Amino acid sequence: MRILVLSLEETINYVMDHYAPPGCEEFTERTDDYAVISFQDTHLGGFGIEFKENRYCKGVLTLYVDDIVKEVGGAGLFYDEHAKQIVSFVDKHKDIIDTLVVHCYAGQSRSVAVGKALSELYNVNCSNIKGKNPNEHIYSTMINTKYRM
Repeated sequence: MRILVLSLEETINYVMDHYAPPGCEEFTERTDDYAVISFQDTHLGGFGIEFKENRYCKGVLTLYVDDIVKEVGGAGLFYDEHAKQIVSFVDKHKDIIDTLVVHCYAGQSRSVAVGKALSELYNVNCSNIKGKNPNEHIYSTMINTKYRM
């Protein structure tokens, strides 16, 4: 399994690279099996895009969490329960997928934190996070929760 940390736009493009109209499957650009961890903002109830399982997508975990590091009224903070959901999701899918896609809106903070933590916890490559700034609250919650599980 490899981990890709992407923005929402990059994730849409990645998913669409797996699509071909019926009868044209041989023209599909990508054929790897993947799963998606989707971070959606809470203030709008998400981005209006929902990923679904299909021929290549073997699982989707959608979390409504904002890019914050402490409690802020009206915003969704990342908690231990979110980390447990992520670890359980990865444990369930790690042996049946080629790629784990982790995305947030910009692919710069929330998804980077989870990608970094998962790469360390599972000893998996996540090379596309270099130079990005992980949300330290999410990262430390991921690491601490995994060790408590």
